[in-house]
Amino acid sequence: MKIDKVLLVSTIILICFGIIMVYSSSNIWAAYKYNDPYKFVKSQFIFFIVGLFLIKILIKIDPSLYEKYSNKILFICFILLILVLIPGIGKVRNGSRSWFGIGPLGIQPSEFTKIGLLIYTSKYLSHNNRNIKDIKKGLLPLFLVILVFFLLIMLEPDFGTAMVIILTLVGLIFIAGPKLSFFIKIGLVGLIGIVILIAIAPYRLQRIVSYLNPWSDPLGSGFQIIQSLYAIGPSSLLGAGFGNSIQKNFYLPEPQTDFIFSIIAEEFGFLGVFFTISLFVIIFYRSMKISLNQTDLFKKYLSFGLSFGITLQVILNILVVTGTIPTTGITCVFLSYGGSSLLVSMISIGIILSISKENN
Repeated sequence: MKIDKVLLVSTIILICFGIIMVYSSSNIWAAYKYNDPYKFVKSQFIFFIVGLFLIKILIKIDPSLYEKYSNKILFICFILLILVLIPGIGKVRNGSRSWFGIGPLGIQPSEFTKIGLLIYTSKYLSHNNRNIKDIKKGLLPLFLVILVFFLLIMLEPDFGTAMVIILTLVGLIFIAGPKLSFFIKIGLVGLIGIVILIAIAPYRLQRIVSYLNPWSDPLGSGFQIIQSLYAIGPSSLLGAGFGNSIQKNFYLPEPQTDFIFSIIAEEFGFLGVFFTISLFVIIFYRSMKISLNQTDLFKKYLSFGLSFGITLQVILNILVVTGTIPTTGITCVFLSYGGSSLLVSMISIGIILSISKENN
């Protein structure tokens, strides 16, 4: 059985472009802080090689095994989220205790929880398809499980990852066919939850204020988005050229992570943005086609959830860097520097590719 080669090649091209941009956006910062302009790109390349190896393995695995061991996979994710909260085990970065330190590298268990929850939710929905319209019997048990993991991730705290997980799972549950009134209720509960989260952490309110008017605090909460817009705004058809970004020169903080899309726009202009988004569209289209062609509900839900999660994160990141929504700390899949994010994204593609063999 053959895999979807268009999906695989598009993913590899996008990641390779991302590695190039990680170097371009980080070399000056890395040379200044670590005396090594290749520090970030070397780490990203190592995770890329590991990711390729994992994709090769995952393609050969029968997707039904994920269904069989879904509870154990989710339990491992639960244990890792508990361990990372323990001082001395979990490492603090950017104010969040959400990392396991492995030498100079770091692993973020909340990223792997995305896949664990998608596998579990896909199994739950496929096994309870007849009860999906019954909130108490069909959906309430599932949402209690999701809530536990959401709270654990918020204890780190990591609002961006938690939000991506919730929105992805809600999207997956939506296609299973519950009553629309259920999502209205969930939306109201979510709105109340967001208000509470803002109330207990004032810096989130500052992000909203800076989103509405970044110039109200240009050197504080509005700094990132202003510098991002300075990168995107002047970009022409072809941009300033590779390596010629101005904003990466200590203006845009850590441009290799959340705001790497801004540097792409600045250096490669409209054509660079069009090229990048086109590859994402191809990946989404091929993944959705794989999902729609499945007759097995578990495989259909899982391939959809993984594809939707990747696409949602890309859309949210682009909306953030263009100032359309408040800053959330969400990275751009396949492009941003971050080993855990890259590995999880490549694992997702590996699982989708293994499911694609069923189409042929």
